Amino acid sequence: MIHSMTAFARNEQTVANGTLSWELRSVNHRYLEPHLRLPESFRDLEGSVRDALRKGLSRGKVECTLRYTEDNSAGELQVDRERASQLIAAAETIAGLIKQPAPLNPLEVLAWPGVLVADASDPQALNKAALDAFNKALRELKEGRKREGAELAKVLSERLDGISEQVVTLRELVPEMLKAQRQKVLDRCVEMQAELDPQRLEQEMVLLAQKSDVAEELDRLNTHVTEVRRVLNAEGAAGRRLDFLMQELNREANTLGSKAFDTRSTQAAVNLKVLIEQMREQVQNIE
Repeated sequence: MIHSMTAFARNEQTVANGTLSWELRSVNHRYLEPHLRLPESFRDLEGSVRDALRKGLSRGKVECTLRYTEDNSAGELQVDRERASQLIAAAETIAGLIKQPAPLNPLEVLAWPGVLVADASDPQALNKAALDAFNKALRELKEGRKREGAELAKVLSERLDGISEQVVTLRELVPEMLKAQRQKVLDRCVEMQAELDPQRLEQEMVLLAQKSDVAEELDRLNTHVTEVRRVLNAEGAAGRRLDFLMQELNREANTLGSKAFDTRSTQAAVNLKVLIEQMREQVQNIE
């Protein structure tokens, strides 16, 4: 079962002193590329979040945004004295390098991330709640990618049916097109009132049949179609494998076009290329 790389998930969780909310956005990318936006007080979660993404996803650009809205109505705000002292010490060090430094504004110190904290905040409990909310959002994201993947599989299956139909039609048309080409040569000789050596005619038709023999290409197209269907139903990431198969399908369609000697075979090659390109565009979104 294939999965799309495009999905969105949101999870919100109420905690003792406020609300945690995660938003996860995933789009197609050649590799797994996480982008995390976390409040300063939740930076310790970065390693766990990246590990969860690596275990749960194979490809895609994933934006993970955590927002924490504090509810300070139930308790007084407190200052993280240790963090404030570190900030003041750093500011004094910088001030020593400046000839006429401006005085340090206490409000600027309070505005620094992590200096002003809620009275009853438990960092460990808060991080645990945030990680739990993230895991729920990640499960929702994976379900969304799975649902969209199922829809993509239907679209690709329809295009594969179209390719198979074109192959069957072209295989049936080849003898008829050779016969028509033979008749064209005969009619042209009649128009030119020229005598044609029957043996020479047969030689020319044999050469034409050899040059226009597309049985091998049609067989390979069928083989690739079968392999694409197998990959669509297999477990695990399939995007790169499908992208390779699209290249192989396109290669066979190009060869058919180069061997075409009748408008019907030319049109069949064009139809195949259109179907393959439609598939290739969809494959870019598959994990």
